[in-house]
Amino acid sequence: MQQKLNLAGRLLMAQIFLLAGVSKLGGYTATAAYMEAMGVSPVLLPAVIALEIGGALALILGWQVRWAAAALAAFSVIAAVIFHADLGDQMQMLLFTKNIALAGGLLALSASGAGALSLDARRAQGSGSHPAREASA
Repeated sequence: MQQKLNLAGRLLMAQIFLLAGVSKLGGYTATAAYMEAMGVSPVLLPAVIALEIGGALALILGWQVRWAAAALAAFSVIAAVIFHADLGDQMQMLLFTKNIALAGGLLALSASGAGALSLDARRAQGSGSHPAREASA
């Protein structure tokens, strides 16, 4: 049951980043303008899209999960501080706390690893390592 819950958690956390990255692709110009209005160079937009989509796919597949989760956690905190710091606005406060909570879940995932239902575990099995130790190491 633990491994199925780990997979479900990875999928649920990944979906928000996958949808956000795809949305930014579809609304590239508007997203770039919003970033610039918030004081962030739109030159960073391709990297943001790559992180969101790539990180989401890594979580879904269970590949390099510790690194992907840590990177997405840092990104979530940075995005909260830059884009949602107006805590006097109830919607911005909600988005801020959502990002911070998501970062917490991602840090827990980074600490625990991908679990047995992952490419990380399959790779560990193929190398002769103990999959449970490798997936959680």
